[in-house]
Amino acid sequence: MRTFAPRRGRRLLTAFCSTALALALAGLPHTAQAAPDGSAAAAAQGVPDRPAPGPDPDPSLPVHALTRADAPLDNPLKGFARFYQSGADQNTGYPHALTWSYFGLSEVMNNASDCGSYDWSVLDKVLDESASYGNQTALRFYLEYPDDPGGGHPSNAIPPCFDGHVDYRTNAQWGTTSPDYDNAYLLDGLKDFIAAFGARYDGDPRIGFIHMGLIGLWGEWHTWPYDTDTSDSLPNYMPTDAHGAEIMRAYTSAFTRTKVEVRYPDSAGGAAADLPSVGFHDDSFCYREGSPLAGVTLPSSMGGASYSQLQRAVERGVENRWTTASMGGEVRPEIQSRAFTNWPTGSGDVDNMKACIELEHTTWKMNEGSAGYSASDANAAAAVRLMGYDLSVDDAYFHDTASGSTTVGVRISNDGVAPFYYPWTVSLGLKDAAGNVVKTWDTPWDLRKVMPSKIRAFPDWGVGSDPTYLDYGYAQYFDTDVDLSGVTAGGYHLVMKAKNPLEDISANAKKLRFANTGQNADGWLDLGAMTVGSDDTTGGAGYEAEAGGNTRTGTAVVADCAGCSGGAKVGYLGNGATLTFPRVDGGSGGTRQVTVHYASAVARSATVQVNGGTPRTVDFPATADWTTPGSVTLSLGLDSGTGNSVTIGNDSGWAPDIDRITVT
Repeated sequence: MRTFAPRRGRRLLTAFCSTALALALAGLPHTAQAAPDGSAAAAAQGVPDRPAPGPDPDPSLPVHALTRADAPLDNPLKGFARFYQSGADQNTGYPHALTWSYFGLSEVMNNASDCGSYDWSVLDKVLDESASYGNQTALRFYLEYPDDPGGGHPSNAIPPCFDGHVDYRTNAQWGTTSPDYDNAYLLDGLKDFIAAFGARYDGDPRIGFIHMGLIGLWGEWHTWPYDTDTSDSLPNYMPTDAHGAEIMRAYTSAFTRTKVEVRYPDSAGGAAADLPSVGFHDDSFCYREGSPLAGVTLPSSMGGASYSQLQRAVERGVENRWTTASMGGEVRPEIQSRAFTNWPTGSGDVDNMKACIELEHTTWKMNEGSAGYSASDANAAAAVRLMGYDLSVDDAYFHDTASGSTTVGVRISNDGVAPFYYPWTVSLGLKDAAGNVVKTWDTPWDLRKVMPSKIRAFPDWGVGSDPTYLDYGYAQYFDTDVDLSGVTAGGYHLVMKAKNPLEDISANAKKLRFANTGQNADGWLDLGAMTVGSDDTTGGAGYEAEAGGNTRTGTAVVADCAGCSGGAKVGYLGNGATLTFPRVDGGSGGTRQVTVHYASAVARSATVQVNGGTPRTVDFPATADWTTPGSVTLSLGLDSGTGNSVTIGNDSGWAPDIDRITVT
């Protein structure tokens, strides 16, 4: 199938290299552009303030440690985006969850006599088709597109209702028709379109990111060579900074939920500096050009060109915009096939890729060349996992046995370079032994609060040699109360899910998955086994033998047990092998009734040891078989608080298999 990306990249290369080489050959120093009021542009923002650490975990809740694992490569709203091609399978090539598309404005504003009439069918078709593959769409509208944009889109996309009201000019370099972007009729028409666009699509789960577009060639906010540099005797076709700022503000007013991006940090004289919801869109990502080679993403302090994306950000004091807005764009087409060959650095015209991702805090990039990547490409995988969010649950906090109202907590950390930008609903649930979700509760937890744990410092900040990594975000603790009333008593697994709202539209929606071994493909993360008592159960706390926070030694192993709570037990205890419950709640301290639930087809004995004290030998009568639990209740002295440990073992023989313990 045809894609326009490589050709567009080659043509852009001509444009951008011409200005870069001219500047280099002239030997002119780069100076910051002036702000709209004529003052000098701002200096680097510097090290961002750390966010608040959030609350501490509830000390009354037992801790269940979860194991980290690599997150999948097609997590939603991050990583690579492939170009939309009508009718093509969107899930071929390297794993991804984003589709990139673009539209001529005249395809929606197609009524020659009414600029307030909008036909959204062309957009809905693309959004629906991409959603059917489980993908969100990133998109842009344009007015002028050099050459053939393909896909049936027009090259001249100026709405016909502008005819007779707006002056048109010719960009002889590209053969495009460029409207007068300062024309009041045009500006009103664009702002009305943006308002209608937002009214219909803001918060639409089919859309991931919106490039502001509309202005300039390809909607990329430049009209080279007919631009602000008039030293070449060519007129300037760009709108004034004030008018460009009007377009930006129209977008931020219309889209308060869906993330929007603009091409440059200094577009419209740096108007985005006062608009924290506006992200940036680096569509020549991590490329090096000119002679000598200079990067077009990294700042000058790291060998970047004077006009590079991050140099512009530093000069405008918006290099930390990622804390509130997304960073998108495109891996420069000329290098896509080999962009990650020398990961984590680069070679030749590929700049230091890891540095580009870390300093830009990249969330997503168009990368049509990823279609040719091997699914086992470890370098590309490392880059994708670093991009955007990389969330894992470090610990879950809950009672292993509970009834009525009980508290559940989690502590979540982020090893990516950016936060998760959307307020997706996080739910808790219970899965039965067959894996069916039988009960759910929505929580007020906000994943946007989980900021990256480390950030890379710009050399411009002067806080150390490169690379210097600074502590930033904290692992965030969340908890909520859930009501177990009405849940049938028995063993379950407590699970958690951040729901992709696209799931309400498409059964194939990509699920947000955490970087944990207990993450399931259905989106539910296993937090651990929980036994639900009957509604008339009072008091007490339970602790599953197979829980991740317990310590097993020797031959002790988790085994399936159909009759056990949680469907599992710990067996092969004894002959030196032990099982320790490390965080048993002793309440206010003193003697507590500790019930050991076990399975053993033959009578056995075991030692029970509290807090490393003298072991107590206990006899365990035979149960019906190895999967039907029985119980023995002991009076044990426990300290106050949740720091008690209970160890079960047998130095000279086999102990029974342990299902769980309960404390009352």
